[in-house]
Amino acid sequence: MTNFKPVCSLASHFKLSSKQCPLSDEERNEMKKVPYASAVGSLMYVMVCTRPDIAHVVGMVSQFLSNPGKEHWSVVKWILRYLKGTSSFNLCFGNNKHVLDGYTDAYMAGDVDSRKSTSGYLMKFAGGAVLWQSRLQKYVALSTIEAEYITLTKGGKKLLWMKKFLYELSLVQENLVLHCDSAIHLGKHPTFHSRSKHIEVRSQWIRDAMEMKSFVVGKIHNDNIASDMMTEPLSREKFEFCRMKVGLVEPSKLKFTR
Repeated sequence: MTNFKPVCSLASHFKLSSKQCPLSDEERNEMKKVPYASAVGSLMYVMVCTRPDIAHVVGMVSQFLSNPGKEHWSVVKWILRYLKGTSSFNLCFGNNKHVLDGYTDAYMAGDVDSRKSTSGYLMKFAGGAVLWQSRLQKYVALSTIEAEYITLTKGGKKLLWMKKFLYELSLVQENLVLHCDSAIHLGKHPTFHSRSKHIEVRSQWIRDAMEMKSFVVGKIHNDNIASDMMTEPLSREKFEFCRMKVGLVEPSKLKFTR
């Protein structure tokens, strides 16, 4: 990839599915010459350590490790081009506010093959992302509100885990807020549950956590939610906004203030 032209944004036009996998032995033998699994493994390492911006797309390409096709390989190469174009970007911290914030989002039926939804959550501390995940849900959600509710539960558990972790570091967190763009009323009002009996019981944990005031679920407009890039393809403008929102920037362009 040394001579490939770098790019500064992830493409939003890729639609990957199992239909793009090789069907003939000739195609499979040709793809065996491609270091697909090795490249995806390296990308997963980068994503887990310092690059939440590629979490969603790396999750997509990792679904086809057993039988990748040319289209899948093209996306992997695009990710490598993107990392080359943004190699100077770092996760930056230090806004003088040692506050933990959580963001969750879900993309309904995002997987083309299984129609499962994608869950994404992201935790920020002192202005930068410290914990993130983008993953397909274990079962098919029957509504958008269910997909959001499942993600809200996962994000809430991770937020409380981070609170305990920071407490051990003598960084006490109060008034925790978990930001999402929907599913708030379903968690706050039990009367809504008569119309949501199909949602698994395990997802109702979020209501108990809110009643115990473990944290507050706050409404945030979809245009401002940083975890959008964890669940779905975005326009270049929105993607760059989310990237900046989680503290992934070029240090040379930062303006430090006391």
